Amino acid sequence: MFKMTVEEVFAIRNRGVVATGRVESGTLRVGDTVQINGGPEVEVTAIEKFRKQLDEATAGENVGLLMKGIERKELNRGDVLTSSSASSSGYYEAEPI
Repeated sequence: MFKMTVEEVFAIRNRGVVATGRVESGTLRVGDTVQINGGPEVEVTAIEKFRKQLDEATAGENVGLLMKGIERKELNRGDVLTSSSASSSGYYEAEPI
């Protein structure tokens, strides 16, 4: 399950709202939906890490998530973004030792 606590929030005109923070657990891919504090769901339209576009964010990374369909005032510092989609289930194949 994906989990990230929001550290900062920015509004980008004609693009959406960006939430930055460190991914605490799980994996999130572009196109997945996240819930804000267990409430409304929004789709992640882009993921960036140090000004580089990513296809997915994994635990331990500091990332920015671009979301459409949400207003800046609906997201605040300290809010928790979670997802329980199949791509962020937390199950991985182990590599042989």
